[in-house]
Amino acid sequence: MADQKTYLSKEKHSELTKELAFLKGTRRGEIAKQLEEAKAFGDLSENAEYHQAREAQALVESRIRELEELLKSVEIVSHHTSTTVVVGATVTVEKEGEGDKKTYEVVGSEEADTKAGRISLNSPLGIAMLGKSKGDTFTFTAPSGKKVNYKILKIE
Repeated sequence: MADQKTYLSKEKHSELTKELAFLKGTRRGEIAKQLEEAKAFGDLSENAEYHQAREAQALVESRIRELEELLKSVEIVSHHTSTTVVVGATVTVEKEGEGDKKTYEVVGSEEADTKAGRISLNSPLGIAMLGKSKGDTFTFTAPSGKKVNYKILKIE
């Protein structure tokens, strides 16, 4: 994963950086305190509080490693105008034969939210659109297995 770039907006980068700082500072301290309190109850083999704290610790440490790895390969992108579809572009497409127009912002996987009109550059639609220009048509295979044809109407 270290060789693969992670595309994030400034806002998402800031959010993940804050989450990492919270986990490494505040949350680690809370769990350490829970572990100390649980140890005071005695026999650790049958100590539910201790085992719960250890599970929480494992989850936090896993998330910290995940965030650190993700943030190592970040490229900050901003919304910008381009003549081709790139990460950060907003693209209006029309499904062929239906006149169904949709507008999507092409984002990194961490920020994808199709309901909000934000599609991942790694999604089938995102992959098919990358590098295309206004007026281009393209076909991609939807997750349902159906081939879908689109035309790019506008790139912002």
